[in-house]
Amino acid sequence: MSEMIGGAVVAEGLKQLIAEAKKFKNFKPLSKELISTMEELVPLTETINCLQNQQNLDAGELKGLMERIEKAKIVVRKCQDVPFLKRSLATREIEQVNKDMLNYCQIVIQLIQSKNQLQSMEANNNNFQTVFKKLDQLSAPAPAFRQLCSVPELKTAPVGFALPLMMLKKKLLDAAVVRLVVSAPAGCGKTTLVRHLCHDQDIKRKFQHIFYSVVSSTPNFRKIVQRLLEHNGHQAPTFDNDTQAANVLKTLLEELDGNDQILLVLDDVWSAGAPSFLENFPTDIPNLKILLTSRFNSLDFGDTFKLEPLKKEHAKTLLIQYASRPDHASDAEYERLFQKILERCAGFPLLIKVIGGSLRKQSLNQWQGQVIEWSGGGSVLNSREVIERLKPSFDALDSNLKQCFLDMGLFLEDQVIRAWMITDIWAELYGGNGKTEKDKIIVSVKYLEDLASHNLLDLVPLGKKEHEDGFYNDFLVTQHDILRELAINQNKSEAILELKRKRLTLEIRDNRFPDWCLNSIHPVVVNASLLSIFTDNEFSSPWFEMDCPNVEALVLNISSSNYALPSFIATMKKLKVVIIINHGPGPATLTNLSCLSSLPKLKRIRLEKVAITFLDILQLQLVSLKKMFFVMCSFGEVSNDKNEIDVSKALSSLQEIDIDYCYDLEKLPNWISEAVSLQSLSITNCHKLSTLPEAIGNLSKLELLRLSSCINLTELPETIVRLSNLQFLDISDCLGLRKLPVEIGRLKKLKKISMNKCWKCELPDSVKNLENLEVKCDEETAVVLWKGLEQKMINLKVQVEEREHNLNLLRLL
Repeated sequence: MSEMIGGAVVAEGLKQLIAEAKKFKNFKPLSKELISTMEELVPLTETINCLQNQQNLDAGELKGLMERIEKAKIVVRKCQDVPFLKRSLATREIEQVNKDMLNYCQIVIQLIQSKNQLQSMEANNNNFQTVFKKLDQLSAPAPAFRQLCSVPELKTAPVGFALPLMMLKKKLLDAAVVRLVVSAPAGCGKTTLVRHLCHDQDIKRKFQHIFYSVVSSTPNFRKIVQRLLEHNGHQAPTFDNDTQAANVLKTLLEELDGNDQILLVLDDVWSAGAPSFLENFPTDIPNLKILLTSRFNSLDFGDTFKLEPLKKEHAKTLLIQYASRPDHASDAEYERLFQKILERCAGFPLLIKVIGGSLRKQSLNQWQGQVIEWSGGGSVLNSREVIERLKPSFDALDSNLKQCFLDMGLFLEDQVIRAWMITDIWAELYGGNGKTEKDKIIVSVKYLEDLASHNLLDLVPLGKKEHEDGFYNDFLVTQHDILRELAINQNKSEAILELKRKRLTLEIRDNRFPDWCLNSIHPVVVNASLLSIFTDNEFSSPWFEMDCPNVEALVLNISSSNYALPSFIATMKKLKVVIIINHGPGPATLTNLSCLSSLPKLKRIRLEKVAITFLDILQLQLVSLKKMFFVMCSFGEVSNDKNEIDVSKALSSLQEIDIDYCYDLEKLPNWISEAVSLQSLSITNCHKLSTLPEAIGNLSKLELLRLSSCINLTELPETIVRLSNLQFLDISDCLGLRKLPVEIGRLKKLKKISMNKCWKCELPDSVKNLENLEVKCDEETAVVLWKGLEQKMINLKVQVEEREHNLNLLRLL
């Protein structure tokens, strides 16, 4: 090639480059752009060639342009064989060729113009304008689609997230953690925390590529892949199915891989459809970590980080930031109102921001009015923003779970709730598909665990690692106040839609009844199927007349030392469950128990911290009663007098008796041995119990006998060997027990013994006759009693487990 490059040569080179660019389709948008640029330059080079011939112009400046054309040919030819998603580097090369050519043309044109060598350039003005327009476009900001998967910026550092950020960062940077779920109820700040994490300098240094995508309740995997492609400079194809998209995503991430670390953030993943959605993401890319947030606690996607509501000091700082102090408020009054508002927000950043924002620059009267409204039963869920954030968690539930969640509004604020209180109600109301009582409990426990997995309540263990045999006495159920208010709010909405209230809470303080009770024509008709009544320790008023024909579950929360059951209970002909809980300091004496005797469908009675005798229950002759439970009750001196009542008829359906933490119980009445339909007898944490009735062997249908933590029990009656259907014996923590019945080996159906801390108990030789036995105990008991028998018994399985003790039990007391 000669030193002087003519316009004709350049024009010919451009035409060849155009022909080459038209051959490949891998980079269609970029090839079109390059072709367009070249076609617009051709007329200019031809004009230059014409002027060179006419005016002997020196066009040596075109030599650089020709060199760029030759380089462009090499790049274009190379790109013809580059496979899809291996083109990010080639894409940048083509973009650079296009940009270099336009920039160089600008220099050449301006140089020629400045030399005044082209007198007829006005004829080609349109071509100049097109070239200059392209140059302007090159100097414009990058296209918006390049930011599709960038992490949104935070205006300020969020308050109260320093500790969770540190803990989450530590977990994410753990080499063993590949997938991590940040879980918390709506409004706790999951998204804020994760965005804050992504902008942390340590995280940015660790991960060279951080991609962020919001998933929400309707996940669209193909759309996410398309956005990731566009974010990385690729054309996003249309996928026929998720498999295609998954293959392309894997190739993209492998292309970005090498030594680079990749963090993919999936925000707001819902449980519905999550398994099929999440399985599309690759698991075999070494430098890839996936972090997702979810309001659900049920996602099986690696490790979980549970975000708790803000601690009080952090919540206080955030509220001060959003709610300015009202004018003319004394220090004492401001502090009182501030603490009430802080308590109501329950540590939820969303509530603090919304409620605090609504009180910003408001008068003292507004603050006082808000607190008074809440104390009168007003809800914090007045804000549309709060409702819109929380309600989708409720909407995501299936129909049965929705009803279960709404039932949580029946319990008092900050009430300590034993799991059995809830499962009893649900077993009767929503466990209809269960063929047996055990099946119904299993279904209701499943609902409880499902709500916990949706982060709509929490299950708190009281010592055992897990429940067994349907025994849920060792669990508490807790719920954030804001979620309780959501249940109450949705109950009201449901009542409006159905023109009746399915659930009713009657709260009586200082002997003041609600207006609807006083202003109605008596008797007041209540059509609810669930009724919760609370009375404080001042309650002494006579009950008004009330007709409750549809009530199926009744919860009485009492606080006084003496309590007469309301007579209108007798009108509850559909009543199945009665739960009476005393919140006072000592056992409450119950009177007017006779109102329960006329209830043909009553199946479950649970009494907590009341003074009652076994004879009181027997005299009611509840032929439909299946289960009765006593917690922290006082029985006084146990009498064997049964007033000539035929127990087998009076309690003909009774299947289960559960007695827990009844400290004055020394023995059981003999008549319990006549309840021949009994299948489960559980007596736990009754420290004074020293003996069982000799006639207990008459309970031929008994399958479960639980006597755990009865520390004064020294022996079991020999008649126990007549319990031919006994399958499970629990004597854990019976520290005083010294021997088992001599002929215990006759219990052919006995398959499980739990005997933690029973290493001083003597095993009879007949125990060797038990087959397929599973023993759960501590290490010492296993070594002293059972390890030597493994070779002498058929299929003996000894499972060592250490009982976990914690302070959650104190919440009951």
